[in-house]
Amino acid sequence: MPVFGTRHKVEVIDGLEVFYREAGDPSRPTLVLLHGFPSSSHMYRGLIAELSDEFHLIAPDHVGFGRSAMPSVAEFPYSFEKLTEVTLALLDRIGAERFALYIQDYGAPIGLRIASRQPERVTALISQSGNAYREGFTPFWDVLFAHAEDRATHEPAVRELLTAGATRWQYEHGVPADRLDRIGPETWTLDQAGLDRPGNKEVQLQLFWDYRFNLDSYPAFQEYFRTHRPPTLVAWGRNDEIFGAAGAEAFARDLPDAEIHLLDAGHFALETHGAEIAALVRDFLRRAL
Repeated sequence: MPVFGTRHKVEVIDGLEVFYREAGDPSRPTLVLLHGFPSSSHMYRGLIAELSDEFHLIAPDHVGFGRSAMPSVAEFPYSFEKLTEVTLALLDRIGAERFALYIQDYGAPIGLRIASRQPERVTALISQSGNAYREGFTPFWDVLFAHAEDRATHEPAVRELLTAGATRWQYEHGVPADRLDRIGPETWTLDQAGLDRPGNKEVQLQLFWDYRFNLDSYPAFQEYFRTHRPPTLVAWGRNDEIFGAAGAEAFARDLPDAEIHLLDAGHFALETHGAEIAALVRDFLRRAL
C-alpha cells in the first residue's frame, strides 16, 4: 500500500510562492485547512498526521504568513478578498475540485467567501473559532475596530498585539491549568519569528485594518448557510477571548443541524485538544461525505 506522508510543496500564483502542506491519498475526500492569525499551516501539523490515513489534506500558508511569499504592503494589496483569490487560484492549480473546509480565525472570511461563491465545490464545513456572526466578537476587538476607523490614533495600541507576549497569550489564554503543558513553546516562537520579519508588522496592520470589511460579507455567508445547508461541525474553545462561544452557538440560527461542540479550551484549541478535535472531525466527515 502506498504511504502518503506529509509533503511540503510550493506553487507560484501570480508571481508569488505559495507554500502548502499536503498529506494523504489524493483519491480520498479532500479537506482544506485554512489557518488564522498569527499562525500558518504549522497549526495543523497534528491534525494532518491524525487524519491523513483516511483523508486527503491540503493546508496552505496565506501570503504574508509562514513559508509563503511576503511582499511588502507597497507591492501587494493585502486584503481578505485578495487572500481569497490566491487561495482559490492555488486550489485550482493543484486540481482540488471538491473539498471540505476547516476554517480558523482568519481562515473563516477566506473559506466562507469561497463557499458562498462556489457552493458546489464545498462538501462540508468545520469551524474552530472561525467566526461568521457578530455575536462572536469579544472586547478583544474594540481596539481593532477603533483602529479601522482611525489608524493613526490607535496604531500604537494595535502594535502591542504583535509582540511576543501577545502571541504567547493567544495560545495560553482560556486553557485549563492541567493542559498548559500540552502547548509546545515552538508554537508562539515560530509565529513570533514570522511577525518579526522586516515589513511583516506592516502587513499585519493592513490586514487588521481590512478585517472590518469581512463583516459586510456576513449576510452573504449566512444566506449561503440557509440556502445550501452544508454539513457543519463547530469545534470551538468555549474560553476563547478572541472569538467567544456565542459565535459558535450562532451557527445554529441558520444551520439547525450543525453539530456544535464547546471544548474547555482557548483560541488555539488544536494545541490542547487535538485528539478530541481529530476524533470529532473523523466521525463527522465519515458521515457527511
